[in-house]
Amino acid sequence: MPVSKNRRRRSQGRHISVRSVSVPLRTHWLLLTTLVLTLSAALLLEGYTQHLFDSRPDGAHREQRAGASVPAAISSGGPVIEGAAGRTAAPAPRTLALTFDDGPDPVWTPKILDVLRRNDVRATFFTVGTRVAEHPDLARRIVAEGHQIGVHSFTHTDLGAASAWRRSLELRETQLVIAGATGVTTPLLRPPYSSTNKALGDAEWSAVVQAGQEGYLTVLTTLDSQDWRRPGVETIVSAATPSDSAGQIVLLHDGGGDRTQTVAALEQLVPRLKASGWTFATVGDAVALPAAVQQAGTADRWQGTALITAIRTSGGVLDVLSWLLWAAGAISLLRAVAVFVAARRHVRMRRKPWGAPVTEPVSVIVPAYNESAGIEAAVRSLLASDHPVEVIVVGDGSTDGTADIVEALRLPGVRVIRQQNAGKPAALNTGIAAASCNLLVMVDGDTVFEPDAVRMIVQPFAHRRVGAVSGNAKVVNRGGLLGRWQHIEYVVGFNLDRRLFDLAECMPTVPGAVGAFRREALLRIGGVSDTTLAEDTDLTMALCRDGWRVVYEERARAWTEAPASLAALWKQRYRWCYGTLQAMWKHRGALTQRGQAGKLGRRGLVYLLTFQVLLPLLAPVVDVFAVYGLVFLDPVRIVGLWTAFLMLQVLMGLYAFRLDGERPGPLWSLPLQQFVHRQLMYLVVIQSVFTAVAGSRLRWQRMERYGSLEVPVTAPGAPPGAP
Repeated sequence: MPVSKNRRRRSQGRHISVRSVSVPLRTHWLLLTTLVLTLSAALLLEGYTQHLFDSRPDGAHREQRAGASVPAAISSGGPVIEGAAGRTAAPAPRTLALTFDDGPDPVWTPKILDVLRRNDVRATFFTVGTRVAEHPDLARRIVAEGHQIGVHSFTHTDLGAASAWRRSLELRETQLVIAGATGVTTPLLRPPYSSTNKALGDAEWSAVVQAGQEGYLTVLTTLDSQDWRRPGVETIVSAATPSDSAGQIVLLHDGGGDRTQTVAALEQLVPRLKASGWTFATVGDAVALPAAVQQAGTADRWQGTALITAIRTSGGVLDVLSWLLWAAGAISLLRAVAVFVAARRHVRMRRKPWGAPVTEPVSVIVPAYNESAGIEAAVRSLLASDHPVEVIVVGDGSTDGTADIVEALRLPGVRVIRQQNAGKPAALNTGIAAASCNLLVMVDGDTVFEPDAVRMIVQPFAHRRVGAVSGNAKVVNRGGLLGRWQHIEYVVGFNLDRRLFDLAECMPTVPGAVGAFRREALLRIGGVSDTTLAEDTDLTMALCRDGWRVVYEERARAWTEAPASLAALWKQRYRWCYGTLQAMWKHRGALTQRGQAGKLGRRGLVYLLTFQVLLPLLAPVVDVFAVYGLVFLDPVRIVGLWTAFLMLQVLMGLYAFRLDGERPGPLWSLPLQQFVHRQLMYLVVIQSVFTAVAGSRLRWQRMERYGSLEVPVTAPGAPPGAP
């Protein structure tokens, strides 16, 4: 939930120095877009390399595919195939090429290289692109020790079953990482899940032909050691031993699992075959290929290095994100538990009276700038209070006749004070100076009170330490999805948080729509400051730092209009959020203070920073990661987690609505709220943080008025005018 206040500011054309500069920001949205796209690209790369990786062993059972299109010369020819030309080659007699697939592996590749070095044997390693990116040092060692390196696809995918574009991508990316890691390129390709020429099917042959057109020689096998089955050392040795003098290409593995048996088998196989007169060679030497491996060009080396860096970085990014998201999820769950427990305790606590009933009269201050649409309903609702009040309407230079409307009503107990447009803080200070009572209620000109709201909101002043009281602002225009979403936000978000803040004695905001104050407390802190856009938050924090207790009285209900369009909502919340950031920075000294100020700093400010600033900044990451999970992870699990999170919100909503005496009907729109309203609020926080960091200032902006307010004549919990 973004930083918020049950407030609606306005005053187009006000002239207050701190708010007069407006620097339009554009670069931060470009930066945010770049960051999101970069994150998406990193996750896409990580998802492709890790979650589209085919981990089945090369010899795993596959359905026999038709091979009608495979030329007879290929089926009966040598294991090295030039697909585009339809030619084959075979090793020279009594020449054996050892080939190793699925590496490089940090455990088994070094052991196999050690065996080959001790026996002065050169082999060919068909490497998987993602493994080369993870262990480029091993790829360099393979080349440095005189072995040939080949391509075994990028993600060990079945090239025969892959589309043409993916085949090209798999080969090209593997070639690039080999170039970046070793500085060489290779034309040698062994398709995963391939075996002998006779096993080629139509799909596999299509892949061989395409590879040939792209400059690759496909290297199949003549002897399968069966080491992927781990059948025992003797079985591997036997399977890899030729039965005649024909040249052979032997399939072995240096990756893909435990290769203990492969290493042990090599220790026996190589000396035994050498003693029998066999010559060991790389594939290129075995079939007399001229310069099979060549130096990579500068462009390929740079691109390969960049790809390796991107792959390794994407893995690190995913690790960091995973930890952050787990931490954010745990913190959010703890917050939900804390809010629920606090709400229950708050209900029990508020059953006890504050003391003797407070019956002294109250001065109600209504700062009004261009409030002609709702000022009459607001003033009449105040006069309908069941508590003695004087109403002071401060006309702040309105251009729509707001003050004239109030004066024309000629209502007893209502005073109108006119002043030039100076801003809401100045209007409030004018009202404070003119008030005749010690208890003050401040209310916006677009808000109507229920008859008992004034009486309820002043009862906590029976406790001498209480300096301010937050009332319960309710959304009156609940029609449509946007109205319902804001209604839910007010009840579930704002009011539940206020119960927690009240219990923890760290209330950061008394909303301008409905709040009460001791005149003494206001005068001690110098009245209402105009140094932030969130004068109500600034005022509340100043009171806390002065040692006053600020509490929440949920029974003091007032009805206010909420923005009826996304554009208007954006402007309102942007101003709220930015103003609250200003107030948090202004009162950051509370973090090191003691007493009531310390509670505000170490409880209230930390809570606001964590849940209304930092967590919303992670929202785009959460959304991108959710899409990543749906595409590359288990979509059922992702949907299940989202559903569980939604159910937690629904349960909290049901409880909050019950506490506020509201009908739970609007909660049906909660799932939709996650896809529009939530993202909007998170973008508001991002915009506000960038604005604050850039040192820009916002202007006051006029909020629309819809004329939906009436003097309440209904039971508590129902909007004014509802049946």
